[in-house]
Amino acid sequence: MFKNFVNSIWFFLLLTTAAYAQLPDFTEMVKNNGDAVVNISTTQNAPDTTQLDSEQQMPQDVPPELEDFFRRYFQGPEGRGYVPRETNSLGSGFVISKDGYILTNHHVVNNASEIIVKLKDRRELVAKLVGSDESTDVALIKVEANDLPVVTIGSPEQLQVGEWVLAIGTPFGFEQSVTAGIVSAKGRSLPDGNYVPFIQTDVAINPGNSGGPLFNMHGQVVGINSQIYSRSGGYMGLSFAIPIDVAMNVAEQIKTKGKVSRGWLGVQIQDVTRQLAESFGMDRPHGALVAKVIPGGPAEKAGIQIGDIIVDFNGHVIETSGELPPLVGMFGVNENASIKIIRQGDKEDLNVKIGLLPPQASNNLAPSAAPEFAVNRLNLAVSDLTEEQRQQLQVEKNGVLVQKVNKGIAMDAGIQPGDVILRVQNSPIKNAADFNKIIANLPLKKSIAMLIQRNGSPVFIAFKIDK
Repeated sequence: MFKNFVNSIWFFLLLTTAAYAQLPDFTEMVKNNGDAVVNISTTQNAPDTTQLDSEQQMPQDVPPELEDFFRRYFQGPEGRGYVPRETNSLGSGFVISKDGYILTNHHVVNNASEIIVKLKDRRELVAKLVGSDESTDVALIKVEANDLPVVTIGSPEQLQVGEWVLAIGTPFGFEQSVTAGIVSAKGRSLPDGNYVPFIQTDVAINPGNSGGPLFNMHGQVVGINSQIYSRSGGYMGLSFAIPIDVAMNVAEQIKTKGKVSRGWLGVQIQDVTRQLAESFGMDRPHGALVAKVIPGGPAEKAGIQIGDIIVDFNGHVIETSGELPPLVGMFGVNENASIKIIRQGDKEDLNVKIGLLPPQASNNLAPSAAPEFAVNRLNLAVSDLTEEQRQQLQVEKNGVLVQKVNKGIAMDAGIQPGDVILRVQNSPIKNAADFNKIIANLPLKKSIAMLIQRNGSPVFIAFKIDK
């Protein structure tokens, strides 16, 4: 019996040793790359000041030794009635050139009046902001130094889901903190990152890690740690990094041109749902559905139409709509790209000359009330658009305004009062009478695609008429 016990112990030790041998060893990677990771502290002087109520006065009978304190608090340093505010923040960064260029996040250095870079050897250097890009959350700063340790740049395209990655940064001010995990997903699209195909990891990232590097197992930087998903403000297993090729492209443009230029296709797109795929005659949902074509833009000139589904951009297969904007944004302005689309069930090849992304404008104007409307088969009330409403909603032609949505198919599909219905399937809607006629002739139990405009943005929805 004792012999069996000893054998069991040996077997357990062998399994433990084998499992330990399969775990990665990060020690050499940290030794070789830690020197190039820096701590960044910034100071922001808030321009707005806290004004005091005119009736707020310094307390009476203040002891002489506290008079100066209360005078400053209640009247400001010169009796002007304000309290100046100064805020500090911490972040991370990494050196990409021996002469002092450093990459970090835009939000780490945004509105900073002073940027201090602390190296691993305890040197503290004042940095200047070369430039930053809010859309990608990338910033380039520089310190006056020579022969600095630098990181090696890797390729995010070769990164595999499930691969080990490592982060070095300054979470909560704890310098040179190392955390590790795996790549959870690639090409993630986030609401505030239209031009970034984020790398998702389960590496522990916390406030202060922002701007720090994400390394692969070869000791190469593949991303900049940028965001976390959290309900508490701390790490919850969902961390997102900007691919280093996106960041280096931004940095190079900042260095050479002083600004960032992005490619522009001139469309508004959305994902293809199962019902929309059925309505467009597709065997499965994929691609980017064109909901709007900007007049005079590159897409219109290339022949792209509303309802087209972009499934390939210059050799890159498009599975979801979020994959397209980063590819277009990084594509060369005034260069030609090949595009594959699905139009009414047929595949077509187009060539488009990519334009320069113009300044974006938003429109949240609500339509004014229209007195007359007609009820149609979908159990909703629509009316013709007045000229004033067209100007407010930026609807040049066609379309009807949804006035009321009753319980039924339209409500279940998500149509709301104030929406503008632009087309049903491939038929543009000219007016309310035209809309009711088209709805009356729709087939039963078949997915129907409807293009609506809501708060200035077009979107396709799908519904079925069962009876």
